[in-house]
Amino acid sequence: MILSPANSVYTICKDAAGIAGNIFALGLFVSPVSTFKRIIRNGSTEMFSGLPYIYALLNCLISMWYGSPLISSDNMMVMSVNSVGAVFQFVYIIVFIVHAENAKKVRMLGLLLAVLCIFAIIVTVSLQITNHSTRRMFVGFLSCATLISMFASPLFIIAPNGVGSILGSIQLVLYFYYKRASVEDSREPLLVPYA
Repeated sequence: MILSPANSVYTICKDAAGIAGNIFALGLFVSPVSTFKRIIRNGSTEMFSGLPYIYALLNCLISMWYGSPLISSDNMMVMSVNSVGAVFQFVYIIVFIVHAENAKKVRMLGLLLAVLCIFAIIVTVSLQITNHSTRRMFVGFLSCATLISMFASPLFIIAPNGVGSILGSIQLVLYFYYKRASVEDSREPLLVPYA
């Protein structure tokens, strides 16, 4: 098969983007190593949250499935880098569980089990879809959704405080508004005589 210049440029760009994406993804997967060195050194998870690693594991598993030949035949780089990512995330989660207090340990084990069950359900459901392009789109959308949740997961640490600050501000505005209104109303008599 002879490739046209347009096809060869497309192929070169696609491969270059895939290689660059894999390098950046590996950097992302390795970035928590210093955190886990600290956890191991101190023997405690301290105030660290395990949620980012749970979400990252789910994303890596779904993206690995998306890159597999059963879903998309031309995404081996996606499958390979996410396989490595899944191993990293699994190791991080195990280290987190080993060094966590009992309550966190139980919670993380439950979340890990939930991720594995969700992944098994996704694999089972996607294999039931007979149309190949629909199957690819289904798993692709799930991969995108978990990628967004993975990058949003560190916000769970600040989200309750952020939402609480907003709600507290609304309460203060309402308090001062109604306090001023009640002060103005208190100047008028409660009953006005009609003659």
